Amino acid sequence: MTNIPSASPVFDFQPGHAPVLLTLPHSGTDLPPGMAGRMTAHGAQLPDTDWYIDQLYTTHARERGIGVIRARYSRYVVDLNRGADDAVLYPGRPSTGLVPALAFDGTPIYQDGQEPDQTEIRDRIAAFWQPYHDAVGRELERLKRQHGWAVLWDGHSIRTHIPRLFEGRLPDLNIGTNGGASCDGRLLACIEAHAKSLPGYTHVVNGRFRGGYTTRYYGQPDRGFHAVQMEIAQSTYLQHEDAPWPLDETAFRRLSAAMAGFLDTVLDWKPQV
Repeated sequence: MTNIPSASPVFDFQPGHAPVLLTLPHSGTDLPPGMAGRMTAHGAQLPDTDWYIDQLYTTHARERGIGVIRARYSRYVVDLNRGADDAVLYPGRPSTGLVPALAFDGTPIYQDGQEPDQTEIRDRIAAFWQPYHDAVGRELERLKRQHGWAVLWDGHSIRTHIPRLFEGRLPDLNIGTNGGASCDGRLLACIEAHAKSLPGYTHVVNGRFRGGYTTRYYGQPDRGFHAVQMEIAQSTYLQHEDAPWPLDETAFRRLSAAMAGFLDTVLDWKPQV
C-alpha cells in the first residue's frame, strides 16, 4: 500500500496575467512513499515521463505572463490527463489508464501482486487528481473573468515509436483539439499556420492524438474556454529515447524557439465578438 502524502504539494503553480494557461500534467517524477519498492525495474525508471517538457516551455511562458500548472508526481501515480472515471479516450486502442498497470510498451509497472487496489486508486484520485483539476478549473475561470476568454495549452511529449499504441513513426508535432471541438476554428488555423511555417518539422492536426481528458473537458469554445494539446515526438529533442534520455542541446534550443512561437501565436489571437 502506498502512503499518500497529506501535506506535500502535488503540483507547482505560477499564476499569470495573460489569457493563456499552460498545463504540464506528465512532467513530474515524484512518487509517494512506498511506491518505488513495489515497482519493476522498468517501471521505476518512469519511461513514459514527458522528459524536459517543463524546461521547454516554462521560461517562455513566464516571460509572456502565461500561468503554469506543472504536476510534481509521475503519471504512474495517477494520470492527470485521464478522467476520474477512467473512460476510454481512443476506442479500439490499448488504454494507458488512469492508474496504469502497464507502461506504454506493455511492460508491467508493478511487481506481481503489488498493483494498487480500488481503495488505493480512489485515494490517489482524491490526493493527486482532484486538487490538480480544481486548480486548473479555478484558474481558467479567473482568466475568463479577467479577459472574457481563456486558452489552455496542454504540453506533452512521447516516444516517436510505440507500436502498441500507434503504427509507424509519430509526426514531430501533434496538435489535438478533439476533432476541432475544443477551440475556435480561427485559433486552430493560426496554430496550424505556425506549424507549417517551421522548417524541418512534420506535423498533424487531430491525428493519432486528438487530446486527452484535459483538452476534451476544458475546451468549451461556446463558453469562452479554448483548449489545445501539443504532443511532441521525443526524437525532436533527445539524443535517443531510452534511459537516461539525454538531451540534444542544439535540437532542444531549436524546438524551444518553435514552442515560444506557438505561445506567441496563441497570445496574438483574439476571439471575434
